[in-house]
Amino acid sequence: MRVHISADMEGITGVTGHNDVDPGQPAYERFRKLLTADVNAAVQGAFEGGATDVVVNEAHDGMRNILIEDLHERAEMISGLHKPLDMMEGVQNCDLTFFIGYHARAGEVGVLAHTLFGTFASVELNGEPASEARLCATLAGLHGVPVGLVSGDDVICAEAEKLFPGVKTAIVKEAIDTFSARCLGPRAAAERIRTAARLAAAECDKLEPYRIDPPFVIRLTLLNAAQAGTAATLPGVTRDGPISVSLAGDNFTELYAMTGAIGTIAGTVQ
Repeated sequence: MRVHISADMEGITGVTGHNDVDPGQPAYERFRKLLTADVNAAVQGAFEGGATDVVVNEAHDGMRNILIEDLHERAEMISGLHKPLDMMEGVQNCDLTFFIGYHARAGEVGVLAHTLFGTFASVELNGEPASEARLCATLAGLHGVPVGLVSGDDVICAEAEKLFPGVKTAIVKEAIDTFSARCLGPRAAAERIRTAARLAAAECDKLEPYRIDPPFVIRLTLLNAAQAGTAATLPGVTRDGPISVSLAGDNFTELYAMTGAIGTIAGTVQ
């Protein structure tokens, strides 16, 4: 059994502020260690649950955050930007995926809640609110891979339990507001993640991939009209409100990639 781990950072043990997850900030190096520890706990649990191989895909910011020198010796890691499946690179060759360090969607009261880019006030997929977990699960589902574990704050874990029947969750902190949470200590968090990962791997055959039938419609609400107007100049993007745009089609992978392009371009509009 091959297990894929998509590792974000906002949902990692102890993280409560942007300075914790932004490269170059004083706190960042501390939290890189905690990110690596949460990932290693998931790797260890996966092997205990029967995994034969584990690949970890970096999914935060520049996607070069995990300390590879401290990575679990049996795991492999995909690092760096511009990967075809972005946050889900490597899932196409696996049997099960874990979302480690994930966070609540834009508009929720969760720790550092957002969806993909700070320029998106909200993201919808086929008329329903979409977190990064939902978008990534959709990508995994295209390859027949179910979500076995989600770790992060209580908000994203509650969403995961509603969306993905049978998923295991590991709550490492309870959100108080965007920049505050009641956090487990690193050892307790690691044990919770390891246990959930072991159970998820052991019960892999009971899980079903998350699937949404095409056509797919992604609607993006931006922060201002200038961003929406700029995004609407891109091929296949329709402006459907003062600060919102939509894109639609049968190829979700292409739509996901276009969403990333919109977020990047919108971020340059002053």
